Amino acid sequence: MSFATIVGQDRVKRLLQNGLKHETLSHAYIFSGPSGSGRRQMALTLAQAVYCLEMKDDACGTCLNCRKVAHQNHPDLHWIEPDGASLKIEQIRELQKQFAYRSTTSQTKVYVLQNADRMTTQAANSLLKFLEEPTSDVLAILIAENGHALLPTIQSRAQWVPFTPLGVQELSQKLIAEGLSATLVLPAVHIVAGLDAARELIQGNWFAEARNVMIQLVMEALTSYPAALLSIQQKVIKAEWVEHLPIFLDLSILWFKDMVHFICGREDSMIYLDRIDWIRQHAFSREIQYWVACMEHTIELQKRLRFNANAQLAMEKWIIDIQRGD
Repeated sequence: MSFATIVGQDRVKRLLQNGLKHETLSHAYIFSGPSGSGRRQMALTLAQAVYCLEMKDDACGTCLNCRKVAHQNHPDLHWIEPDGASLKIEQIRELQKQFAYRSTTSQTKVYVLQNADRMTTQAANSLLKFLEEPTSDVLAILIAENGHALLPTIQSRAQWVPFTPLGVQELSQKLIAEGLSATLVLPAVHIVAGLDAARELIQGNWFAEARNVMIQLVMEALTSYPAALLSIQQKVIKAEWVEHLPIFLDLSILWFKDMVHFICGREDSMIYLDRIDWIRQHAFSREIQYWVACMEHTIELQKRLRFNANAQLAMEKWIIDIQRGD
């Protein structure tokens, strides 16, 4: 692992590598940003780079220290996860106790607080004292989805490092380069946020099938109402992946968006490129307003399912709404 292997976040990588190169790292950082934006991987890579035996401003990934950090068994690295729903004062006190001992292998000790914005008030106050008066050469990394939820006094004593969501083009290129199918990558990166989440979705055994069934169903909804009803019963409701209906409907919304993109001449924005021939034949059979209405009906169905509507009845009504298009 190295900074180069992290997708996006180029500004963050430059900031940290310059700090490593010139030995000007801050004593504390707040990695704030959405899930899937690479905060955890960046923290792990920074810790590796601090201890790396081969490189000064990056991690080689192969030396003994890099491997120890990767497996989180380096004696001077402490990675703290929430205990249940929150980070508790007992965890911060234990961290302080550990840091009171002399460093075993290096001059720097590193601690990472995962979900730091979920600290209890008591834990946050205890951490504040630790940030103000570290007992040794310490590097703190606080990972949070919402760094503004941290105490203002903690924010003022750490360097703010914002992480931005990765663009779908960046995600697509990375996943396709890994050998994953473009037909699955393109919808996945529009449905979930982040590289890991998209990869996990694509590798789910049900996702490819859900995509194919969705395409069949929306085609049938336009051409054969009885066939669409049969597909709902046999291929959706009785399928093992029925619990993933929200994703199934997200796929449907992307399909209707593709119709709009095609009508507007934006083929470079389309998702279902493997179905371009069918889309070319049918997109102009309806006005743009019809495809927009189909998206609205699908969003309404998602809302109904969240409120525990009967899935089969709700989807049958959805097919009727799609046929009418009003």
